[in-house]
Amino acid sequence: MNKASKPAYRRILLKLSGESLLGSLPYGIDVITADSIARDIKDIQDLGVQVAIMIGGGNIFRGVRGTEAGMDRASADYMGLLATIMNAIALQDALERAGCICRHISAIDVKSVAEPFIPRRVVRHLEKGRIVIFSAGLGSPYFTTDTASALRALEIQADVIFKATKVDGAYSADPMKDKSAKKFTTISHEEVLQKGLQVMDTTAFTLCRENKMPIVIFSLKKKGQMKKAVLGERVGTTIS
Repeated sequence: MNKASKPAYRRILLKLSGESLLGSLPYGIDVITADSIARDIKDIQDLGVQVAIMIGGGNIFRGVRGTEAGMDRASADYMGLLATIMNAIALQDALERAGCICRHISAIDVKSVAEPFIPRRVVRHLEKGRIVIFSAGLGSPYFTTDTASALRALEIQADVIFKATKVDGAYSADPMKDKSAKKFTTISHEEVLQKGLQVMDTTAFTLCRENKMPIVIFSLKKKGQMKKAVLGERVGTTIS
């Protein structure tokens, strides 16, 4: 591997929203989109990077929507967690068809499709070159997959959290609604708090700030952004 292609990170945790699997569909999983994401992930693994993924479930069911409609919060959250398991199965299938060796780790016991979360075993999978997909968040209601991402990243001693979103970084306001919103290229954890930026939920962000976990936010829609971020090139927003 030449110097130009040397990755900046040894081990990453990639946070993918369930919506990232939608493609052009209004609901569910678009297989073509899943295949495209899998190829992007394989590209960075081919650089020698150890990859863990936390998948959301918003393309199938989002707990907060159920709560807003009158459902019990815990029941709605559990439905959202089960949706992430379906997404993880789909993503695992796409990664394996792309030529990757992959392990699905669920925080809810589903022995026929996933392994339980055992930190040392997960680290061993990563060291052996296997991609790890985390599903079911932390296995409990009231905790988002953002919080699960932060905690799992710390438990597996990841170097960074990559958060793939609809927009290409952190902005001073919602760029979809405010055309004058300013994009931040680099920003500190403290500045994010001071400016009130909505990067992650409060619990997740506090975990990252207290443990000095850097976060790179980039657009999944822009081809090659993930690889550029892994190589240390400036993409999206880096919070450190």
